[in-house]
Order: sequence, then C-alpha cells, then structure tokens
Amino acid sequence: MNKQSSILADKLIDFIDLSPVSYFAVKNIMRKLENQGYQHLNEGDIWNITLGGKYYITRNESALIAFHLGSKKPQDSGFHLAGAHTDSPHLKLKNEALQKVAGCLKVSIETYGGAINSTWLDRDLSLAGRVSIKTAQGIESRLIDFKRPIGIVPNLAIHLNRETNKGIEYNKQTQLAVILFASAQDVDEKTYLKSMVANEMNLDSDAIIEMDLFFYDCQKGAFIGLDKDMIATSRLDNLAMCHAIYSSFLTATSPISTNIAVFFDSEEIGSQTMMGADSNYLDALLKRINFSLDGTLEDDLRARHKSFFISCDGAHALHANFVEKHDPAYAPCLNQGPVIKMSANFRYATTASSSAKFIQLCDKAKVPYQKMANRSDLPSGSTIGPTVSATLGIETIDVGNAMLAMHSIRELQGTLDHFYMHQVLSEFYK
Repeated sequence: MNKQSSILADKLIDFIDLSPVSYFAVKNIMRKLENQGYQHLNEGDIWNITLGGKYYITRNESALIAFHLGSKKPQDSGFHLAGAHTDSPHLKLKNEALQKVAGCLKVSIETYGGAINSTWLDRDLSLAGRVSIKTAQGIESRLIDFKRPIGIVPNLAIHLNRETNKGIEYNKQTQLAVILFASAQDVDEKTYLKSMVANEMNLDSDAIIEMDLFFYDCQKGAFIGLDKDMIATSRLDNLAMCHAIYSSFLTATSPISTNIAVFFDSEEIGSQTMMGADSNYLDALLKRINFSLDGTLEDDLRARHKSFFISCDGAHALHANFVEKHDPAYAPCLNQGPVIKMSANFRYATTASSSAKFIQLCDKAKVPYQKMANRSDLPSGSTIGPTVSATLGIETIDVGNAMLAMHSIRELQGTLDHFYMHQVLSEFYK
C-alpha cells in the first residue's frame, strides 16, 4: 500500500463514519463542493448559469448532482458523467411501534433494502436521520445523529435454540425489533421516542411533526490485514463510490466538456422515487443546462449522443471460502483494480464499446482493471446503469470496486482499489 492510497483510504473511512445515512452523505458532499466554490441552485428558481460555472442541486436532502460547465457547450463536447448512490441497507425505525415486553422497551423496524439480517444482531446500534419540525416560518427539516449506542438486537442463546448454527431466518416483525431500554416499567411507550429525539435536539417534543430515523452500526471503519490492505466498515456499498466520484470530480480545474457527478438515492429499493435513478432528476438537469445556455431540443439530443456515463457500484469479489460461487474466468479479486461488470441480459449497462472506452481510461491512468460476469446459473444483481442508459440514451458502463460481504452490516474492500478508482475517474474528468 503506497502513501497516496493510504491517505485516500483514511479520507474514505472518515467520510463513511460521518455519513450514517444518505442525508448526512449529501450534507458532507455539499460541504466539500461549497469549499471549492460550487453554488447551490434551487430547482424551483430561474437559473442563470454560465460556461465555466460550478453548481449543484439536491433533492429530498438525500440526492445530489454537481456539475462543472466546460469551456465548450454540451452539444459540441458532450457531458462526462459518473454516478453512484447514497443509500445502503438499514433498519428503519417505526415511529409508532414502541412497546414494553419482558420489562424492556423495544421498537419494531422495517428493513430498508436487502440487508444480511443476521449481521445486525449483537451490534451496538445508534440512530440517525431527518426530523420535520414546525417553526414560526413553517415546516423545517433538521438532521439528527445520536452518535452513541442506544439500541441492540440481541441473539437468542444457543441453549434455547440448539439449531441456531444450522441457520436462522429471522422474522423481521418479531425477531429484529431493537431493544432501547432494559428497565422500562415507568416509560410511556406512546411518548418516549418523540421525547428522546426532542431532548437530543434541544427541542420541545410538540415541535416534532414527523421523523425518518434509521439504526446504524456504531463501530468505526478500520484497516484490516497484516499489511492494512483491506478496509472494513459499513456502507462501502455505495459510499465508497460516492467518495471516489466527488474526490476525483473536484480535481478537474478547467474542463472542456461539462463534468457531472451524480449521487442518487433509493438504489437499494429499486430507484423508483423522485430522488432515484428512475426519475426525471438527471434528465431534467441535462435539459435545463442546455436550455439555460440557449440550446435547442436538437442541441440537447446531440449533447447526449456525445456523452458518456460511468455507473459506479460495488462488485462481488472472489470469496476465498466460497470460490464455487463465481465463474472462474470472471472472478475479480481485491486490490487488483476496478471491475468492469457485464451481463448478457443487460442487468449491467456495459457494452463492448463502453468497456473499450473505460479500458482506455485505465490504460491512460496506468491502473489495472478486471472483468466480472456472474455464473450462468446464478441471477445477476443490477444497479443504476441500465436505468440511466435507457432513460437518457447515453452510452454507459457499469464498474465498481471488488468487495466482500456486500450488504452485511460490515463490508470489506481493498485499500488500493479505492486509489485505483480515484485515478481512473480523475483521468475521465480532466
């Protein structure tokens, strides 16, 4: 591991530790952009943008698109786009579902996305999210992060279930409830949650109208391995790619083409929200850029034809304990470079043409690359690439860093791979 990759990996871990949910990821990306002179635009306002300008927009406080207008108009040079998603599997708290059982106060949850549920047991869980409050000016959103363990989902002792090591399918309603209080006899379960949140935010509980709160693992990210060549933390899928994109995006100083960094929400639940990839979010932005620069519909279509989108999401690394789960000819490994993801049924958007273009970028950046295709008898996952490619008509490739334990509460990827991806994306944006 070289010094550059170590420094970048440290920054990645810090970013993830400070981003327990998508709202905080967007807040932290906003801070980086504003420090570099990017201007926040409101979708409801009339825009006055100019070539060379640096801007960003947000939706739902959980999705963000940043763009740096090039020296040439988009119809002449196209858009250079890279995108990822800010969300990860979580346990979402049910606001009205606190109950006292066996002397404890517990709260029911909904699973957000496809988590490996068993990994959420016996972990120190904190709580973070967004709270809608009423003020004299109207409804206001504020973020909250308890930043300390406040709950746990304890396992059942092996003495009470001798079959536990044969595998358990946990019931989400009854067996994944989070215990918040061990001595709850005097607690009012109808008011406790709102009072707890209000106290944390220094508010009157009557000011709270609604809450979107998610449990997360308190354990910080860490380097793993004798040579510290692996990173272990929560939410690598897909905050690692968010970090790689925005950190490389900010390295470009005077681009010729318009550079765009896209951070969608809702990928883990199908992208069909107003802040997801299967919305008008990016499409509307491209149109507004074109029309704000006095372009026509034909100019918009010409710009898209000259554009390229790199969809960045985690890729399944060859697992040393489960090698039979991979096609041996397409088995990417940790620390061996970005992974080009391919699917005959276009579960990934990669084509021969888009793959060739990405390989050229890797060669220019002097970075190795790998390829991944699922076993022919295992269905493939998917990501934002096919949706963006189909809805926008922009040539797209799906890539990502090789990782293990995807959707576990604690995932694993190579330290060097993050540096490799940053180098390729920096080459793309410059």
